[in-house]
Amino acid sequence: MRKKIIIGLCMLIASSGLFAQSKKFDVKDIDIPYKKFVLDNGLTVLIHEDHKAPVVAVNIWYHVGSKNEKPGKTGFAHLFEHLMFNGSEHHKTDYFKAVDKIGATDMNGTTSNDRTNYFETVPTSAFDQVLWLESDRMGYMVNAIDQKTLDEQRGVVQNEKRQGENTPYGRTEDAICKATYPAGHPYSWTVIGSMDDLSAASLDDVKEWFKTYYGPNNAVLVVAGDVKTEEALEKVKKYFGGLQAGPPVTKFTSWPAKRIGTQREVMQDRVPQSRLYMVWNMPEDGSKDANMLDIASSVLAGGKTSRLYKRLVYTDQIASNVYAWAGTNEIGGQFEIVATAKPGVELSKIEAVINEEMEKFLKEGPTEQEMEKVKAKTYSYFVQGFERVGGFGGKSDILATYQTYHNNPDYYKVVLQQQMDATPADVKKVANEWLTDGVYILNVVPFTDPKPTTADADRSKLPELNTPPTPTFPSFQRATLSNGLNIILAERHAIPALNMELQFNAGTAADILAKPGTAKLFGSVLDEGTKTRSSMEISEEMEMLGSSMGAGSGLDRSYLYLNTLKGNLDKSLEVFTDVLLNPTFPQKEFDRLRKDQLVSIKQEQARPNSIAFRVVPQFLYGSGHPYSNPLTGSGNESSVSSITRDDLVKFYNDWITPNNATLIVVGDITMGELKPKLEAAFKGWKKGTNPKKHIPSVALPAKPTIYFVNRPQAQQSVVMAANLAPEANKLNDAAADLANSIIGGEFTSRINMNIREDKHWSYGAGSGIYETAAQQPFFVSTSVQSDKTKETIQEIEKELTGYVGSNPATAEEFANNQNNKLLQIPGTYETGDAVLNTISRMVANNLKDTYPQDNAKNLKSAKLADIHQAAKAIIKPAQLTWVIVGDKDKVLDSVKSLGYEVKLVDADGKPATE
Repeated sequence: MRKKIIIGLCMLIASSGLFAQSKKFDVKDIDIPYKKFVLDNGLTVLIHEDHKAPVVAVNIWYHVGSKNEKPGKTGFAHLFEHLMFNGSEHHKTDYFKAVDKIGATDMNGTTSNDRTNYFETVPTSAFDQVLWLESDRMGYMVNAIDQKTLDEQRGVVQNEKRQGENTPYGRTEDAICKATYPAGHPYSWTVIGSMDDLSAASLDDVKEWFKTYYGPNNAVLVVAGDVKTEEALEKVKKYFGGLQAGPPVTKFTSWPAKRIGTQREVMQDRVPQSRLYMVWNMPEDGSKDANMLDIASSVLAGGKTSRLYKRLVYTDQIASNVYAWAGTNEIGGQFEIVATAKPGVELSKIEAVINEEMEKFLKEGPTEQEMEKVKAKTYSYFVQGFERVGGFGGKSDILATYQTYHNNPDYYKVVLQQQMDATPADVKKVANEWLTDGVYILNVVPFTDPKPTTADADRSKLPELNTPPTPTFPSFQRATLSNGLNIILAERHAIPALNMELQFNAGTAADILAKPGTAKLFGSVLDEGTKTRSSMEISEEMEMLGSSMGAGSGLDRSYLYLNTLKGNLDKSLEVFTDVLLNPTFPQKEFDRLRKDQLVSIKQEQARPNSIAFRVVPQFLYGSGHPYSNPLTGSGNESSVSSITRDDLVKFYNDWITPNNATLIVVGDITMGELKPKLEAAFKGWKKGTNPKKHIPSVALPAKPTIYFVNRPQAQQSVVMAANLAPEANKLNDAAADLANSIIGGEFTSRINMNIREDKHWSYGAGSGIYETAAQQPFFVSTSVQSDKTKETIQEIEKELTGYVGSNPATAEEFANNQNNKLLQIPGTYETGDAVLNTISRMVANNLKDTYPQDNAKNLKSAKLADIHQAAKAIIKPAQLTWVIVGDKDKVLDSVKSLGYEVKLVDADGKPATE
């Protein structure tokens, strides 16, 4: 039957060379002759001739496994392996029915974290038929998959999962994956996936999976057996050569996720005996360290004569069995020891013995005798695999393994040679590097059904909330230094630390008087060197003080930031002012960071969401407006390429003056303490004459326009709708915040519940107001499946139009969001950094000093009518600017059918042609 994965080839072959200096075994005697070819469509073909029997093995490895999945979409690789056996477009019956008629042996399909393979060994008379069948399901599967087949195989896989988890210790694999890898790591879920993800898998999902990963350019085909190479190649070309290549595939090459510390977990399960699992993360397949750790696993618990087995099972007789292995996958592996306790034996006793033996092993390493014993056993297993052309561990499997993972079918020789050359010292060294820290310990203990208890709480309704705390914002003081620098201080004495932001009225909006991208690059280079300190010296000095410092630019402001302990304020302030007053913008650092910014632009131009935020400002504000450059602040390639160090010096001289700045300080200090320190620190800083940023008001367009950015082969479309809203200081900010929350600012908002929860077209959809000192962009943004691009535009337009018209915010929506936001306020100002950010917003957006208190009052006193009024002020459905980033060939015609003017632009917003 089809199985998720059999621990055999990948684990035993990838970790198979247990060789040290030995006269008995020679890697030179091991060879699988082959010829390698790559077809025009990218299919890699390996052909090995073996004429001892009239059979031929066909083994196809697709370089896709569970690690190619994403959280929320797990189990796809294994589910699709099942679907591949249900017939293709030109062979619409079960695959087994075809091969059962032709004398196939070693026939199966398996899925691992890293690959999916399909293989069969058949008489040579069936060679053509097998190639036809395999090529048909490689090239012609999409239209053969229907809802009935998907539902059927989904049920099969879910029952397989239930069956596995229903067996004793069957839930440990899931627990180990989740505990030992960080969230998002491609090995943090099991190959079989989650039940919910499998239930949610749609027909479109599995078809996209096939289109993405099952192309010939992502596959290796091995033919091994009684064939002639040239004849076999011609047959392969005949059946596979006309298949279309798939899209490029991105993959991790290494992510072992080495851990530190000890992590313990106890699992109750209906098992007869307690069991101990000890797991360490280790390097990836084929690495020398992994090969050495495989030797260590065999010495420790690789059989009855191994150290742990003899001690636990034979000598102390406290365990019924124990085993260990170094399981390797493509980007990382795990070293695991598993011991099952005899009845009545505490797992702590078994763990103590394992630790004792491990300590001895790590101190002394393996003996020569132990290594020779392990080598002989593994060499024998490996050589015996050479007898078979197909099946697990056969020659076709070996060639496919190393071609897929290492792009070299002969790589098994490298692995074997490393292991043959290994010494006890080598194994000891690597074991000490990976097995002395970072262990995860899982105790599985028998579960006893508890007796029911009487409920002591009313479960018919939620308890009432207590009286919410009164929101407060710390008071702050203002002062002015003799050089004109404005100071704002908010005292917070909870911890002996301070946060400081020196804010300048500049920002990326100042690029209108420079080259786009200058302000951002200025922020990157400012703290990279002074007249007396290099970039590294600045970093080292701040680290020694336990302080941190950074510079940057937002849309309306540029800033220099400092976080420091109060006891180190003087020394930290010395470095801070040196960076501020004596920057040298070193050419070396400038060149490096300008290259980084150019790379960042390339990345933004490749990311659909970033593209939208790059281009939308120029369509909202118009060319030449201070806010018309990309919201990322990175500029464009031509402008950034032309920026020189002198441009940063000019930016510094123009804008970095005390009379154009405000220093915001939050923390454990009084104004009486602070002001003298600042007067001394900034005494050499002189006033200057600053350019004036003129930010004109912009009229909204007379009608909607759609700007379309082509992204070939995009699986989703980014849909963004935007219009300009009034300045922050001209809005009732509380009412505007509530209005936005209801329509798109919260998970439960109308737009998200429509696009994501009801329609299932997107992972998420929402709206927001991008804060600026002048007119602010209101925008709605989402990424949706390509075939729902037009419909998404219509749904967003319908939601916005109704919200400011016939379907305004309801009393229930208003009450729920108002209450939520009121209850959030106390937590909003919990940290000094949060207080600093609020004051920084107030300064940048020209808000009143009483803004925090006024906003809380306005929020509490808001009426439903205020929400309606705010919604109409910020949302203009008839004057929207739309940005769509998607596959032109898939969606442009349907978008045009909406009747709006559609303009094609590139990733920088410049006109593009169809």
